[in-house]
Amino acid sequence: MSRFQKNVKQYFKENLGILVALAAICIFLAVFPKTSGIFLSQKNIFNVLRQIAPNVFLSCGMVMVIILGGIDLSVGMVIALSGCFAAGCVSRYGLPIPAAFLIGILIGVAVGAFNGIWIAKTTIPPFIVTLASMNISKGLAQVYTGGSPVRVVNDEWQFLGAGYVGPVPVPVILMAIVLIITAIIMNKTKLGRHIYAVGGNAQAATFSGINSGKVKFLVHTYSGLMAGLAGVVWASRMYSGQPTAGEGAEMDAIAAVVVGGTSMAGGSGKIGGMIIGAIIIGVLNNGLNLMNVNTSWQYCIKGIVILLAVFTDYIRNRKG
Repeated sequence: MSRFQKNVKQYFKENLGILVALAAICIFLAVFPKTSGIFLSQKNIFNVLRQIAPNVFLSCGMVMVIILGGIDLSVGMVIALSGCFAAGCVSRYGLPIPAAFLIGILIGVAVGAFNGIWIAKTTIPPFIVTLASMNISKGLAQVYTGGSPVRVVNDEWQFLGAGYVGPVPVPVILMAIVLIITAIIMNKTKLGRHIYAVGGNAQAATFSGINSGKVKFLVHTYSGLMAGLAGVVWASRMYSGQPTAGEGAEMDAIAAVVVGGTSMAGGSGKIGGMIIGAIIIGVLNNGLNLMNVNTSWQYCIKGIVILLAVFTDYIRNRKG
């Protein structure tokens, strides 16, 4: 058996439970009367992949943060802030669209670095720091836009979020690139090893010579980068920067990570499981929309999914 075959076998073994759950959801949606003729169509499959791309971006940052033993509540509002400023750079200041996208992404980096500095240099819990930056980002987005969307009617603007390269949506291509980069960081670099070490036992990691503060700073900065990217892709798809965009998006990212098997206690988790978790959340959202389930009930259902995933993690850790 080749190394590739062994890795594939190990992957399926580690993620068998959530793969079965994903298959069960897909089978249900494929045969349910309201969704049977739509769910498995090529158009809907590409639509699901395009829709989950921003959540995958957020999840790539969130999985690092949670493995580190923290949480990042700011990413949803960073989507709004980065998208609004990127749109404003074009519609208000006449900047080239690539420059506007870059500015939007850098705003995400700035918020992530802000979180990282506070978390690395103080003992304030990440929950509190990122809750504060979530509110700051939300307030800045509201102040900048006056509470109204900043519209950009331009085909070039739309390309990043709704364009295609051949038959493949651009966000799906970006998603694949981001997943590869994140997997390399976590599995092939010193930073990845240090993230697991600090998340497993921060004190022991420090005694072994790891700069825990630097690791925390880099991880939260990367999470901000992913949120900034999600923000400009979202704004591109919606033809506007919206101050309410991304509300609750942090919960979908957390859900994808914990459903994918990452421990909320820190120190363990895999990118492969997170990908399946993001697909489950995306398919669940798509299926509930196709069935015309009320948005309020959708929040309830996703909350139950998160609770079950965390409870499963609790049981697994207790047995361990």
